[in-house]
This record gives sequence, structure tokens and C-alpha cells, in this order.
Amino acid sequence: MTFLVMGASGAQGSAITRALTAAGHEVRGFSRTAGFRGDLGDAERVKEAFAGVTHASLLLPMVYAAPAVESYVRNVIDAASAAGVRRLVFNTGNRIPQGPTGVAAFETRRAAAAALLESGLPVVVLRPPIYLDNVLAPWVAGPLAAGVLRYPIPAHVPVSWLTHADLGAATMAALTRPGVEGRQLDLGPAPLTGPELAAEFGPGVRYEAQDVAEFEGALAAALGEETAAGVAGTYHWVAEHGRDLYVADPAVEDLLGMRFQPPAEWIASR
Repeated sequence: MTFLVMGASGAQGSAITRALTAAGHEVRGFSRTAGFRGDLGDAERVKEAFAGVTHASLLLPMVYAAPAVESYVRNVIDAASAAGVRRLVFNTGNRIPQGPTGVAAFETRRAAAAALLESGLPVVVLRPPIYLDNVLAPWVAGPLAAGVLRYPIPAHVPVSWLTHADLGAATMAALTRPGVEGRQLDLGPAPLTGPELAAEFGPGVRYEAQDVAEFEGALAAALGEETAAGVAGTYHWVAEHGRDLYVADPAVEDLLGMRFQPPAEWIASR
């Protein structure tokens, strides 16, 4: 078996690659910067990447223009179908709200998931919440700075904070476990609000909802204004409508045969 990891050079793709490699699988990475180099917009290069592949993990780049995303997905479907892949796992990179939002970062991933599930390929869709590792990111200002944990979501919103390591484990399970084809799975452990997560870091730590505009400006310095605006759009929507968006489905652990690490354990391990 040969496993293809699309988006292998990023934090999420690297975690998936590590999980598959640790389990002894042959892994081929596909990204713009490392491994098998290519762009999902290049149909021929995508087809070359799929040659001899039996299982594939797809994470789209942080592009939210609908025509571009549609071309990426079409190229993947064509290449995966030609290769006869046995399982394709699509990581949406975010939860997908139940109804239309008008937010490109949500709606392009909703459309991508629908196209993949309708393609006739054996597809599993993984929908992560917020990654716990993100609280260490410089554009959030990190936890414990002056005893404050900051993130751009309201304090009352519960989140099933998912580690990158558990994303890797969940992706490997979705790629190899029988009986999960056609499912859309909301990943993560039991949810915690921002103040509850802050308390896990220590008794003197409090939570502060970061201003989304401030978050966007800091993220733009790292990823560019267009990408930052796309990501920030999801947090603006959550502040108004997303009370339960990031809560996990507790049945997913049994479906994937794994246990998601609670934030307290992750914090203790750091």
C-alpha cells in the first residue's frame, strides 16, 4: 500500500505523515514546497502524484476562491479515480456549519466535501474543530502571557480542542478502518469553553476573547492578507451564529477506534 498525503509540508499534513510513517506505511508527500512537489491546480502533476497510490489524504491549501477550489477538487477526483484508490480522506480544516453562511472558507469546503462524496470514490470527510496547538501560535500571542490565554472566539463557545497528533491518528484510522466510507465525522474530545481551557493551564490563568480584527492583522503578517481575511471570516461568523459549531460527536471515537486526548493531558505533556 502507498499513502499519498496532500498538503504534507504543513502542520496538519506533517502530523498525518508522522502517524502513517510510525505505523510502518509507505508515504508519499505532495506539496508546493517539499516531497513530491506540485500544485493541486496542475492536473497532470496531480495525476502523477497519484500513480501507484492506494490511499490518499487531502487537505486543500488556504485558498477560498470558489473557482480555484473547484479545480483542485476536480483534479483530485480525476486522478484518484484513474488510480483506483481504495480510500480518500478529506480534511475540511474546519467545522462546516449546517446551513449556508456566505463565508467562503466554510462554503468552499462544504462544496468540496459534497463533490468528493458524490464522486463515486470511497471517501471519508473529517471535520476538525479548532486545533489546540493553535493557542501557541504567535498571532494569538500564546498562552500564559501575563497570565492570559487568548483566542478569537467568545468565552461562552465550547470547543472540542483537537491536537495535531490526534488529527494524524484520526486520519490514519479513517484511511484504514472498514465501514466508515461516506461518513462526515466531527472530531475532538469533550468540549471546553475558553475560561475552562484557561483553568487547565493553571489557577492564575484567565481567558480573554481576542479581537478578530487584531487576530486577522497578526495572521496577515504570516500568511498574507487574503488568507487571513478568509480565516477571520469564520471567527466573525462564529461570534454571531456558532454557539455549538465546535462541539464533537462523541460517537466518532468508537467509529475510528481511538481516544482523543483531553487538553489537560496535552498541557501536562508540554
